[in-house]
Amino acid sequence: MRILKKTLCLVLALLMALSTMTLVSAETAKAETEEVTGFTAEDFLTVKGRKMYNQKGEEVQLKGVNLGGWLIHEDWLCPDELPKGVQYDHETILEILEERFGREKAHELTKLYEENWITEYDLDIIKERGFNCVRVPFWYRNFYFDDKGTKILDENGDWDFSILDWVIEECAERELYVILDMHGAVGSQSDAPHSGRAFQGAQLYEKSERGEEYRRLTIELWQAIASRYVDSPAVAMYDLLNEPMCDVECTEIERRAKNEWIYGLLYDAVREVDTKHIITMEAIWTGFALPKTFLKGWDNIVYQVHFYNNSDFIFNFFLLLTIALHPNVPLMVGEFYPHQKTTWSNCFSTMNKLNYSWMLWTYKATGHGMWSSDWCMFGAKNGFWNANIANGTYEEIAYAWGPEQTRTENNFQDTGHYEKNVKDYL
Repeated sequence: MRILKKTLCLVLALLMALSTMTLVSAETAKAETEEVTGFTAEDFLTVKGRKMYNQKGEEVQLKGVNLGGWLIHEDWLCPDELPKGVQYDHETILEILEERFGREKAHELTKLYEENWITEYDLDIIKERGFNCVRVPFWYRNFYFDDKGTKILDENGDWDFSILDWVIEECAERELYVILDMHGAVGSQSDAPHSGRAFQGAQLYEKSERGEEYRRLTIELWQAIASRYVDSPAVAMYDLLNEPMCDVECTEIERRAKNEWIYGLLYDAVREVDTKHIITMEAIWTGFALPKTFLKGWDNIVYQVHFYNNSDFIFNFFLLLTIALHPNVPLMVGEFYPHQKTTWSNCFSTMNKLNYSWMLWTYKATGHGMWSSDWCMFGAKNGFWNANIANGTYEEIAYAWGPEQTRTENNFQDTGHYEKNVKDYL
């Protein structure tokens, strides 16, 4: 009997040991799996000739989507309503909200909107559908309360970059690269509403004390961003200015002169704090508006164009022209839409064949019927609430910008654009 008890005890001890070993092995396997998910230092992108590579020597072509309407509002994208006759831009929205509710409450509404327009749900969809990148348009008012340099601070009293921290961390986990796109600089680099302030002149270029201060603050912001993310492999590149000199009456020669000047200032400022990341510079609407990189001494550069052409021939012509003008620089189409006789199939097949990286404009939109014409992958359902900026109560605006109305999974529908036009080219 005593021998039987000893045997049973030995068997139980062995079983417990095996069980422990199994649990340890499972935990080790889980840890190893967790270690290899997400980006590592080997995924850091760099430029070699006309192509981009990671640190493993693998060529990377970025195929992504813009997160338009998230950190900077545009009228056809966003759930906003202003009185007739009032020029729509994000600055006007903020001024009205601050006048009505005070700066603190206006900021609360802004944060509420930002928390709901793009969430983890959206990044999961983008990853699942085969994209490898998002371009994140932002503007200076995400970080300054005004154009005088009043910083938005977090609960610790530090300059608040939490919204960029969030998207970069979430994208890194999903192995999605992030392009940080300055859509609206201090003083504005264009006259277009999508810079955040419409028809006030491209004051960033002013040869005045005011222009000099706007340039100083834009440099301050870019240096803070580049310093913060200098070691992040998820950040593909810094997009210094979106569509500079857009809607400003000028020739391509004048636009190029402005670009050489302002891009030179910003390039030097970023390179003071970050020599590792790619910098992208934009030309609209042709490659003539950008200088030869070797003449400027710029390195680790991607040149970018935005094309909204009305025929396949013109679209292809400008793609080839840009290569001819800049044969030794990787190229990207940061925004595009095939108007009139231009076709999606031609756009995608030609960009892929010519080794252009590309970004869809844009992920989601609420109104004007634009999303149904293949502008976006998700459009608002019928009965969507717009925030009545000038006359709605705080609670009504909060509801319009809150999760029930603004989150993709709650109040948007798939437009079919991805299945019909995009899927085959990823």
